[in-house]
Amino acid sequence: MSHFDFLANKIQNRTAVSGIVGLGYVGLPLAVEFARAGLPVLGFDITQSKVDTLNRGESYIQDVPTSVLGPHVASGKLSATSDFARMAEVDTINICVPTPLRKTKDPDMSYIVAATEKIAQYLHPGMLIILESTTYPGTTDELLLPMLEKSGLKCGVDFFLCFSPERVDPGNPNFHTYNIPKVVGGITPACTELGRMFYAQSLQTVVPVSSTSVAEMVKLLENTFRMINIGMVNELALMCDRMKINVWEVIDAAATKPFGFMPFYPGPGLGGHCIPIDPFYLSWKTRQAGIEARFIELAGYINGQMPHFVVDKIQSALNDHSKSVKGSHIHLLGVAYKKNIDDVRESPALDIIHLLQERGARITYSDPYVEDLHHEGQNLEASDLTEGCATADCVVIVTDHRDFNYADVLASSKLIVDTRNAMKGLVSEKIVRL
Repeated sequence: MSHFDFLANKIQNRTAVSGIVGLGYVGLPLAVEFARAGLPVLGFDITQSKVDTLNRGESYIQDVPTSVLGPHVASGKLSATSDFARMAEVDTINICVPTPLRKTKDPDMSYIVAATEKIAQYLHPGMLIILESTTYPGTTDELLLPMLEKSGLKCGVDFFLCFSPERVDPGNPNFHTYNIPKVVGGITPACTELGRMFYAQSLQTVVPVSSTSVAEMVKLLENTFRMINIGMVNELALMCDRMKINVWEVIDAAATKPFGFMPFYPGPGLGGHCIPIDPFYLSWKTRQAGIEARFIELAGYINGQMPHFVVDKIQSALNDHSKSVKGSHIHLLGVAYKKNIDDVRESPALDIIHLLQERGARITYSDPYVEDLHHEGQNLEASDLTEGCATADCVVIVTDHRDFNYADVLASSKLIVDTRNAMKGLVSEKIVRL
């Protein structure tokens, strides 16, 4: 029996042991879906505290309730380890490690390389490896494949290699790992077919594509599309501000067109691990091919300027109330990068806090999802919402969490700068909108 047939049988019988490297926002939800489908799952992570917490059946990810995780751990279907030698036990491995940018906006591939080195050490015939970490087109073929074939095993015959972009949207009540269509592309047709078959055991829809490079480009297109459109509407907000036009009203009116328009909304800046970062993987790759990614670079610049625009807006609003930023108490509502989640990665609130502190402001914040904030020397703890609004010289809505009662915020605040249109429908001279 060929290695393809042997692994295909194990996948279809749901006896294939599924390994997942990286148990964060992507890896843990995926592990739960595999376990829910009846596949035995072994998670790998270098952070021992995560491993211990998971093995107690407790979740540290907002989108994975402990009530959902616990039974899978108790049944023995899902467990975690920091011992990478146990990769020898698994039949499939999903790589779900971080892929940050360096300060020069070049891809940092160190996490992927480290994970692949461990896999290569314990690679055995009949193994399926799938990279899910967002990266530039060509990574799977140019970086992972040579590292794995050093073992002497041949891809598509002895082992199988795919790329499948993660599409996690933290805090989304309608779309989860199970019902978000899963794109997968392999090095060979056999790789693609095994990848499709594997995901089909636990996920609702699988979309096979012709190659790993196509699958890699899919993810970058999705997030570059959003980043550029957000950049365009942020630039529109700057224009409307100069011309004293309500940009929110403009967008709402334009959105009544039933064709040819999709509404995007301005904000204080981009956050999260995807939209602010992924397009620059594509920009970096195109530079290697001698092509200048002008839209990406320009949109990145505009989006990066939004925290500065917000701070200028705060300064102007305080000036109109005969106050300066220096010495003022400014209270932020929300520090997570988007509403209704606890994730502060790349949050525009971090830049806004830093810029305001540079100008001498005293900062407090309220966020029902983020109890404390520790970032590059900033050490803040969440404050009481009512007290923060009542005592602040200016309240700034950075993240429009549903938990905030905006009518109460309006009633207790002296001055509000609203960067998210959270005060839509409320009318007051105290409100200054983006």
